[in-house]
Amino acid sequence: MPKYMTKQRKALLSFLSSHADEKLSAKQLEEALCGEGISISAVYRNLSELEKEGKVRRVNNSGSREVFYQYTEGLHCKECLHLSCEKCGKTYHMNSECAKMLIENLAQSDEFAIDKASTVLYGVCRECQKQ
Repeated sequence: MPKYMTKQRKALLSFLSSHADEKLSAKQLEEALCGEGISISAVYRNLSELEKEGKVRRVNNSGSREVFYQYTEGLHCKECLHLSCEKCGKTYHMNSECAKMLIENLAQSDEFAIDKASTVLYGVCRECQKQ
């Protein structure tokens, strides 16, 4: 539970929740919220707290050292496996039946339990495959 709901934190949470299907860097967040008077240090400080609270997760794109953040506050998001497009950067919820089959198959064949909230499968989305 956050100690304070500052104007900056509220603006950041609002922006993140309206862009839940995107992975955003701290710099992108600062630029998007420049009209709110949020400094890059405030963005990093709030992201760190939000990550500890489980409201955002930190991810890296394959082949990149840059860190991105994605909003995960919604219960539905925490219960889904995610598919992330390496071309456009969009992240999608995996079809729940397919995810369930994958999780069950891994649990049986490899005796491996998947952490749904942290699992991201990388590939190329349908739209980017058409290009």
